[in-house]
Amino acid sequence: MVPEYSIVIPAYNESARIGNALTQVLACVHKHGWNAEVLVVDDGSRDDTAAIVKAFSLQDPIVKLIQNPGNRGKGFSVRNGILHASGDIVMFTDADLSAPMDEAERLFEAVRNGADIAIGSRWLERGRQTVQQPLYRRFFGRCFNAVTRLIMGLPFADTQCGFKAFRRQAAQTVFQLQRIERWGFDPEILFIALKRGYRICEVPVSWGHDERTRISYLKDGLKMLEELVFIRWNALTGVYDRPVKDLVPPVPVVKGHP
Repeated sequence: MVPEYSIVIPAYNESARIGNALTQVLACVHKHGWNAEVLVVDDGSRDDTAAIVKAFSLQDPIVKLIQNPGNRGKGFSVRNGILHASGDIVMFTDADLSAPMDEAERLFEAVRNGADIAIGSRWLERGRQTVQQPLYRRFFGRCFNAVTRLIMGLPFADTQCGFKAFRRQAAQTVFQLQRIERWGFDPEILFIALKRGYRICEVPVSWGHDERTRISYLKDGLKMLEELVFIRWNALTGVYDRPVKDLVPPVPVVKGHP
């Protein structure tokens, strides 16, 4: 049976969190009765991430493991998972589940009500933040978002929240055109979506900061600024105007086995 929903989780050296994440995601899927698949994309982890996912796949067949050819970055992992997905609605979430999985229903509802893409936002309703970021992270995050809005013309309060859902056709188009493979992919996919005429709905979601987040606002922030220039160059040279396949058939996923 083709699933209605596909949930993609990028994972790199997540042995400390992936078991809890899958437990929560599966509990939510079964509680809501979603016809879903859960795709964990292992980005060349050097720990037990893949083994843990394989163990879950034996207990619940909706869990599937995809393994990247080495460490390629979050953007590559999300794209790899999305292009393997079979669901009518495809979403991705971070392994830390900073946005609780129950909040996915808010994204799904937005898509069912006509949006092509629904993006979670930490800033539309700040009262929904259960654990706030440290002040310095909030400062750098808001600065990056302001620069992104200025350079890219993106009218969203939060481009970086790792909690987004797509109608299948929109996902296939956007992620076939995506070029950035690391942290800066979020502005790119939103830029592509607007350029291709897709309707994007920003949805306030509950969110709690996880101190174990790996992003460095100085090092990775500078890299993401460089990637904004790369996006603009791609737009000028017509990369995002290229034709794509109307609908890519789901790529068979190899399930994990011990």
